[in-house]
Amino acid sequence: MGLLYYGADTTATEIPDRLLAHIKVVIATKLRRNESFTLSWRHPDNTAAGRTTLWLQPSIPLRFVFENPEPETLDPELLRELATMANSSAGVSLSWQAETAPAAAVVELRQPVAA
Repeated sequence: MGLLYYGADTTATEIPDRLLAHIKVVIATKLRRNESFTLSWRHPDNTAAGRTTLWLQPSIPLRFVFENPEPETLDPELLRELATMANSSAGVSLSWQAETAPAAAVVELRQPVAA
């Protein structure tokens, strides 16, 4: 599991490495263009019920930590889907639990695209 740190909060959000790698690309692209957007997810079953939404903008510190030292193979279709969500007024909505996840965000169920 990868870790996402945002702002001054020292508590990280755990996100599977493969999904985090895709989100990192979308976030970096948007923030490089000085474009803000929201990133939301439901809390995992083993935590308190609810959901979290972050307002991502360039002036707030952001850090990605990956468990796997090797870079993930990125799925171009998934990147396009996540970028489309990031460009919408609803923002990006993630789920990494198969039973509740939209197909676009369930990265671990997809096979990597061969380069």
